[in-house]
Amino acid sequence: MNRKQLIKKYIEYFKNKGHKEIPNASLIPANDPTVLFTTAGMHPLVPYLLGQKHPLGKRLVNVQKCIRTQDIDKVGDETHLTLFEMLGNWSLGDYWKKDAITFSFEFITKELKIPVDRLGITCFGGDKRVPQVPKDTEAAKIWLLLGIPKNRIALLEGGVLESKKNWWGPAGVTGPCGPDTEMFFWKAKTKPPEKFDPENKNWVEIWNNVLMQYEKDGSGYNEANQKNIDTGMGVERTAAVLNDLDDVYQTDSFLPLIKTIEKISGKKYKGNEKAMRIIADHVKASIFIIADGILPSNSERGYVLRRLIRRAIRYGRNIELKNFITNIAKPVFTIYDDYTFDKNKILKELEQEEKKFLETLEKGMIMFSKLIKEKKVLSGKDAFLLYQSYGFPIEIIKELADEKNISLDIKEFEAEEKKHQELSRTATEVFKSGLADASEETTRLHTATHLLNEALRKIMGEDVKQRGSNITPERLRFDFSFPRKLTEEEIKKVEQLVNDKIKQSLNVKREEILLEQAFKSGAQAEFGHKYPEKVSVYTISDPKEKKGWFSKEICTGPHVENTAEIGHFEIIKEEASAAGIRRIKAIVSNK
Repeated sequence: MNRKQLIKKYIEYFKNKGHKEIPNASLIPANDPTVLFTTAGMHPLVPYLLGQKHPLGKRLVNVQKCIRTQDIDKVGDETHLTLFEMLGNWSLGDYWKKDAITFSFEFITKELKIPVDRLGITCFGGDKRVPQVPKDTEAAKIWLLLGIPKNRIALLEGGVLESKKNWWGPAGVTGPCGPDTEMFFWKAKTKPPEKFDPENKNWVEIWNNVLMQYEKDGSGYNEANQKNIDTGMGVERTAAVLNDLDDVYQTDSFLPLIKTIEKISGKKYKGNEKAMRIIADHVKASIFIIADGILPSNSERGYVLRRLIRRAIRYGRNIELKNFITNIAKPVFTIYDDYTFDKNKILKELEQEEKKFLETLEKGMIMFSKLIKEKKVLSGKDAFLLYQSYGFPIEIIKELADEKNISLDIKEFEAEEKKHQELSRTATEVFKSGLADASEETTRLHTATHLLNEALRKIMGEDVKQRGSNITPERLRFDFSFPRKLTEEEIKKVEQLVNDKIKQSLNVKREEILLEQAFKSGAQAEFGHKYPEKVSVYTISDPKEKKGWFSKEICTGPHVENTAEIGHFEIIKEEASAAGIRRIKAIVSNK
């Protein structure tokens, strides 16, 4: 079974179970500031997991592209990926454990024909440190009733405080959380052992049912008012299982890329697996990141992108590849012809970044060899020289040091970095607020962002389009299309218009309407973002405007009910984000 067949079968199965398909969202999370990228299908659903009504109902299904930066260093083995597709189905306060587990079991055994005797199950086995959440015997009993033998069900103890061992969340300090139950497949060609041992590497996880049963607050863990189901099944890993493959890079999601690398390099995959896997994974991930509007830079998402491209180039050097990225990128567009790409733009960005890095790579490698000659430690100052002067991401410097068995003084590097301003954030850095953050500060900033969007359009012209936003309790960040730096006078005009609308005490109204109707009514939307057929629209009414409203925008909230609740709005920074994209950072206060 190939990638497209698996996705189609999954979506159709859950549609037949009353689920509505939702779009494959951007890799840039709209509702969760805790991560740089969408790491799971649940990210676009954050407001609905917290209780807001979804326009398409309580049962949802989709396939979602995801990026997980914490696994970059693990890429190179048979299973780890930076970019992958996640199949998911959700219940927003509708069906619960029995149906969720039954659906997953039925799909795996009846639709995909995976034998029951090759399955193992883990359930939450309690955590002595948190007596408020008992072990999940309910889930274990459901698996038993479905025909999974008792010795194939493992209840794993501990993990609530670390979100490990069959426990999920909360993503922040507070919010939804709960046990999960995972399905494992015996991948070895041998007969599966009678007793399931999840530590045995031949057992591969293929499905996770997250059972959001609790809400964590200041008092601890309490039964949630709305219990949710959040499931996930990786397309690549499941395709490998279905095709009796140990290596996800041999599935149709990767094989054309591997074949192209073999052809260009003149080398075989066998014996060069690590380098070819890293190149294939990183090039593919880079394409999808650029497709969602991110360009290489030295901060946040742009830094992750730069790191991926440059790491691919370095491993290309190991198999004698040079000026190769655009050729290896092309098969991605064929594999994923069900996505839309601006091919010329993507190839241009990849080519430019490769050219930049190649200009300094050879010199940097010579300098690295010089710096470590007869040394057992690479100083932080020397590492920063490689970082600043030769464009080596710190992670690449660390890899090079590890390969030569040279220790690296990371603390000194970080001290040097601080001296030279804010150059980058690490790939795994997160913002301060959490999944459940609907605090007063965040809510005020969400509505202020709508006012800012419309104020920019009125002052700078109707061609201004939103290209992304990020909101924490401390500030808002808003990206928009505009070809030049704003003048001080223009910034003051935008700021003043927002504050005028705040002082007018305008009403903020939410309604659910069809997407087509929303656009016809004049509602603004984020450029390039995909929306479901029914959406939430927030209107900030102003009878003084010709249309009777100042701002109308598709959004998932949260928002104030009246602009007077926002407080004083202040733009603290206006800068370039990427070519043709400007970025504003702003705050609100009570003054």
